[in-house]
Amino acid sequence: MVAWGISSHEAINASWIFKGGTCLKKCFFETYRFSEDLDFTLADPSHIHENFLKTVFAEIGERIYGQTGIELPSDYQRFEMYENPRGHKCCQGRIGYQGPVSPPGRNMPRIKLDLTADEIVALPPISLPAFHSYSDVPSDDITIRSYAYEEVFGEKVRALAERARPRDLYDVINLFRNAESRPDAAVLRDVLLQKCTFKGIDLPTFDQLKPHRPLLESGWAQMLEHQLPALPPVETFWDELSVFFGWLGDSMAPRIPAAHIGSPGEKIVHARTQLLPISGTVQS
Repeated sequence: MVAWGISSHEAINASWIFKGGTCLKKCFFETYRFSEDLDFTLADPSHIHENFLKTVFAEIGERIYGQTGIELPSDYQRFEMYENPRGHKCCQGRIGYQGPVSPPGRNMPRIKLDLTADEIVALPPISLPAFHSYSDVPSDDITIRSYAYEEVFGEKVRALAERARPRDLYDVINLFRNAESRPDAAVLRDVLLQKCTFKGIDLPTFDQLKPHRPLLESGWAQMLEHQLPALPPVETFWDELSVFFGWLGDSMAPRIPAAHIGSPGEKIVHARTQLLPISGTVQS
């Protein structure tokens, strides 16, 4: 519901663009891995300001309480400003919420926000209905302005190259394996090139990632076990990484393995024809 509050607030809904793992789950794959964070790129850098964010989220909290009865107490909202390595201001926020069975006070559960304006947006953002299977869904549904699918995919590849985290390996390979949703390699490569150029890094290759294999393997269970109904072996994802980079570079025709499905009956819900910005379905 916090994503709904953001997407329905007139001061920010046109300039905040949803991205990251939670975007994949809420906008593209209903049964994707669980993610605790809400990540946004902000088109207006002036929004990364503590007073502005406190005002906006106080109003969002009132709307959510009126819709669902869930409280977002102002005393349990924190917005910490910091400079990223490029010297640009970013924000990490913590939004506490009090539901019917949530513990009160300091033990209150919190949603993490990651806000930055220091990103290049390579493709036009799109507006998509969010998956929300709970009874408190608003009567007008939840529509979120998000990265295009290719952009989320490209950013995951760039993140894997920069920080080599297990969840990025999981996302890159799982997105690649879902053949029905796979974008054209040239489109993804162009998005990735723009993002790497903006960050001042080289296009990643399989050889560049090889030294990070021990780190990826050692952190696999710790980072992903609580986010999935069944943890797949890390080897089945690492072993496909060279195939992915071969496909991305058009150097080989990949063998297409079955996509990892977290539990019986899970499937992709959105069709690609509904999502591709190059297919004429871009929403402004």
